[in-house]
Amino acid sequence: MAYMMGIDVGTTGTRAVIVRPDGHVMSAATADHEPMRMLRPGWAEQEPEDWWRAVIASVRAAMQQAGLKGADVEVIGLSGQMHGVSLLDKSGAVLRPAIIWADQRSQEQCDAITTKVGAERLIRLVSNPALTGFSAPKLLWIRDHEPETYERAAHCLLPKDYARFRLTGEFATDVSDASGTLLFDVAHRRWSEEMLECLQVDRALLPTSYESIEVTGHVSNETALLTGLRAGTPVVAGAGDQAASAAGNGIVSPGLTSATIGTSGVIFAYTERPKLDPQGRIHTFCHAAPGKWHVMGVTQGAGLSLRWFREQMGESEAWYARQVGVDPYELLIREARKIRPGSDGLLFLPYLMGERTPHLDAQARGMWFGLTAAHTRGHLIRAILEGVAFSLRDSLEIFKELSIPVQQIRSSGGGSRSFLWRQIQADIYGFDVATLRESEGSAFGAALLAGVGAGIYRSLEEAAREAIQVRECLAPDPANMKIYDQLYPLYRQLYPAVRDLSHELARLTQQA
Repeated sequence: MAYMMGIDVGTTGTRAVIVRPDGHVMSAATADHEPMRMLRPGWAEQEPEDWWRAVIASVRAAMQQAGLKGADVEVIGLSGQMHGVSLLDKSGAVLRPAIIWADQRSQEQCDAITTKVGAERLIRLVSNPALTGFSAPKLLWIRDHEPETYERAAHCLLPKDYARFRLTGEFATDVSDASGTLLFDVAHRRWSEEMLECLQVDRALLPTSYESIEVTGHVSNETALLTGLRAGTPVVAGAGDQAASAAGNGIVSPGLTSATIGTSGVIFAYTERPKLDPQGRIHTFCHAAPGKWHVMGVTQGAGLSLRWFREQMGESEAWYARQVGVDPYELLIREARKIRPGSDGLLFLPYLMGERTPHLDAQARGMWFGLTAAHTRGHLIRAILEGVAFSLRDSLEIFKELSIPVQQIRSSGGGSRSFLWRQIQADIYGFDVATLRESEGSAFGAALLAGVGAGIYRSLEEAAREAIQVRECLAPDPANMKIYDQLYPLYRQLYPAVRDLSHELARLTQQA
């Protein structure tokens, strides 16, 4: 039997899955990354070598768990966190820690790009505005602040593409991941010579771009020894984590939308043609399906908000969970389950790492609003779950403005594992929220893309029909919807009310 492997280089860890053509996941294994380094507020870095260590560990563990040998894996697909900048010298050595998607330090570079290129021209050239989360501003920050490092750089790679380089020795990327660099002509699916010239970035720094199902290289002899994979196994281009997750969720036709809650949160919809938001509040990127596109709205601190709470205020749950072998998040969710919808008037802004959709503000700050002495830890937790869903609803409201159809929302990521969080999403979005038989997200989607590249499926659409099945569908509760529809306008007013204060606070913090 042909087995497909998907490898997802995430933010907190790398996951490898082995999948049969019928969509059954034979095995899955995760190797954790070292925590992201935050040397200053708004900074976020990781070591590419740590990603590679996790790739080796997760691949070996997945094959051991499935009882398979390297020769049993026919093809490999890659996925990963988007936007990160990894700089390598001519020998392939990493020059500095990667500046990853969550990093917000490059607002000055974003402003310079917008001024130099022009806001409207940016949308025309690369379909998106200049945001601190994107790759180009990070690259320019390094050029401005670490010129010696920049001058030594020969290659600039996205996180999954660093893993590809270590697997195959090839410098390559795919069109969906390249779409998030601000250097890619999304409408024409190629690097933008105009942007490169305007920003004075050497084209030689950038890898060759491929469609997501194309083969980009083969496992090297050295990598085979390290991982147990078979030398010569083809590696397809794959996709950025959200496009790969959408492939794994079957978002390959109009009307289907996905809501992924991982470290960040994303609302993702398929489009036949590039669909541009003139205000740049949502992203327009190439889809993993050849010749198709997608739009997505991003909440920077989705699952990150709950993880932050667990790490900073859930020490007792984490300790107890280790003793009895349960998930610490489940213990937190149990507290939230006792609280009524609306958290008795407590609202949460999940802007712990700035925000993208709809505010495009690296200096946005998180907050609870409405605290009283009557509120408990359970209220704080439930407000986080609701605040993340409110933030994602902002993207759905923009989709409605742009006449992008939404019929069903498919939930994935860590947030999909909680029944309560899925129901909260259904109630706040006002749409049915479905979960699938397999919930492996990006790694699963990368495996399906690999299957198309190897000819196991004739197309991504066929892969969706053969391998993806809906397991459960939650309908919105009308009574809960009424509560949330009353609170949502208040939520929408919070950011404008505190925006100037957040910016002043950020200024004072940076001065300190």
